[in-house]
Amino acid sequence: MNPVLNTAVKAARRAGDMMLRAANNLPAVKIDSKAFNDFVSDIDRTAEEIIREILQEAYPQHKITAEEGGSSSPEKAEYEWIIDPLDGTTNYLHGHPQYAISMALLHKGVLQEALVYAPERNDLYLASRGEGALLNDRRIRVSSRIELNRCLIGTGFPVVDQSMMERYLNILRDFLAKTAGARREGAASLDLCAVACGRFDGFFEFNLKPWDIAAGALIVQEAGGIVTDMRGNEGWLESGDIVAAPPKVLAQMLQTIAPHLAA
Repeated sequence: MNPVLNTAVKAARRAGDMMLRAANNLPAVKIDSKAFNDFVSDIDRTAEEIIREILQEAYPQHKITAEEGGSSSPEKAEYEWIIDPLDGTTNYLHGHPQYAISMALLHKGVLQEALVYAPERNDLYLASRGEGALLNDRRIRVSSRIELNRCLIGTGFPVVDQSMMERYLNILRDFLAKTAGARREGAASLDLCAVACGRFDGFFEFNLKPWDIAAGALIVQEAGGIVTDMRGNEGWLESGDIVAAPPKVLAQMLQTIAPHLAA
């Protein structure tokens, strides 16, 4: 493992240990609402502080962009971390173990390193550009299925932006008619990792933030998958509209989505 990922693992494990201790007394966790169906807890904030401290000590020249604290200087840094200190806050606050720490490093805007850590399961997903993807030190690959009607698809409901719900439900209805099923587990970083290791055959969701998808997307790509926006183009990190799957499944997913997109 390269030194950058070693540092990221150190930060993620320390934050994860804090989360596990706090999970033993969830009623004591302070919760605030950022928007409708968008919650933040003192666990999110503490995890972010732990991660920032470790990264800034090791790489003071790197910019850090994180969900709860915004961006830190230097503004024109060549390297930028994109961090979600607790992806799946609602799951965590309900004692549901589907949550993770997500960390990605970009160099001049290009994803280079990725980490997704699920503390409850002690599952550690890693990827470096051009070097493949790992789960707990074991190399992973996307699913080999090629027929959509045999595929299990992951997704996420647009609960924050309700204006997208009708379009989303129409797309989901088509997928339910054309696939072996769909699952909504509530943490996009882990959904993408599920694609990377073949547990899901594909994933789609609208209007996500960069910290939701940056790390998981690189892990998918390094596991042999493709990541696009809903029209099959680049720009998914900026738009937050994402489809991820093995190549042949991706093409069928895009065909299913296309009739529902505005001209």
